[in-house]
Amino acid sequence: MPNPSPSPVVVGVTGTSAGLAAVRLAAREAVSRGRELRIVHAFAWSHPRLDQDYDRARRAASQVVDAAVATAQRSTPGVRVQGQLVDGPADRVLLRLSRTAELLVLGDDDLATLPWLPSGSVLVQTVARAWCPVLVARGPRPQAGPILAAVDGSRCSLLALRQAAEEGARRNVGVVVAHVVEEPGPAAEAAGRDVLARAVEAVPELVDYRTRLLTGSPAATLVRASGRARVTVLGPRGVHAAGLLGSVARTVLRRAAGPTLFAHGGSIPARRTPPALRRTGTALAR
Repeated sequence: MPNPSPSPVVVGVTGTSAGLAAVRLAAREAVSRGRELRIVHAFAWSHPRLDQDYDRARRAASQVVDAAVATAQRSTPGVRVQGQLVDGPADRVLLRLSRTAELLVLGDDDLATLPWLPSGSVLVQTVARAWCPVLVARGPRPQAGPILAAVDGSRCSLLALRQAAEEGARRNVGVVVAHVVEEPGPAAEAAGRDVLARAVEAVPELVDYRTRLLTGSPAATLVRASGRARVTVLGPRGVHAAGLLGSVARTVLRRAAGPTLFAHGGSIPARRTPPALRRTGTALAR
């Protein structure tokens, strides 16, 4: 097997339909980024030499990888793809691979049908702790529309805005920079506009964008807004973060209407005055 290329797009698969949806999305991402697609299935077995079912289970796991590779090649002709069965617990395998990946893609595994978000799940652990951005697939194919970037004034949301700017430039679509205030009123709206202004000032590479000030419950409001977005981008934790994921990120992870990109990675650029060529505007929606 050839050595994997540097900074591939990595997708984790488990044999589910959600995993295959993630493979199709990851294949398109790999081609658009000019990267190799690496399909990974983590295989953990306690005592392989003492268990007569080990060989059968390993063959079944290899078939999961083979089916995912075939899906990628069938859905996206021209994709450079490599499949690999990796020994170890899935969360540890994915977190290790995220150190050198450009992007990690995972399926949602029908999270919206669960009454709560299990903190110990591989998806939650990876979204919260990865070293590179994590794209969670949802639906058969992303719809047309802008990139939606949620900002709240935290450094994590500024990183999300920077990655949203990169996504918009690569896809040649605009970015909607959104901030949600819970209660309408002049003071709250003025503070919200200030959050938006400081966010776009801090990300000078953001060029084609508009700002939106939304009102309502932040999590539910962003879930509704995600229905009109090609991809929703946010940080895994906000200003008042506690635990693995912030409360807004947990809800968006479970209920977003389309693919969601959780920001991880490089540092936040220093503030400087936005270039005059930027297109800006603010809309208030209740």
